[in-house]
Amino acid sequence: MRLRLANAQRHIELDPAAYRLPDAGAVRRYFQDVLAGPATGDVLVFVAVASGQVAGMAELVTMPDPPDHQILVPRRAAQIHTVVLDGHRGKGVGKALVAAAERSAADRGVAILIAGIFAPNTDAIRFYTRAGFGEHGISLSKTPSSAVADV
Repeated sequence: MRLRLANAQRHIELDPAAYRLPDAGAVRRYFQDVLAGPATGDVLVFVAVASGQVAGMAELVTMPDPPDHQILVPRRAAQIHTVVLDGHRGKGVGKALVAAAERSAADRGVAILIAGIFAPNTDAIRFYTRAGFGEHGISLSKTPSSAVADV
């Protein structure tokens, strides 16, 4: 839970209009559900411990296959979300977490890992690039005009 909240705070510093600090109770319930749920492999959490303390985590979230009516070739995909606490960065913790998640993903038939970075987060771009990730398409977004009028 502490990792998710620390990650949120770091993202708020990057773009306060896009990110928020989630409710701690909601974060706790989410991870309790993930850890107590059936071992379907839809969400896997990898935790790094350094000097007896939690230093970081990687969350591997399997995405649904494209439906039969879509033109995409069906490939099992998963999103990866990695966070390493300050004080543990630059020491190989994130690299080890991504490597463990990648091995697990391959064991589960995942053909593509996606690291979505939605803010000008140059540290995350550099980290994932060093881990072998590259550009995969472009994600465009727009706020519908009726939603802009409501704000």
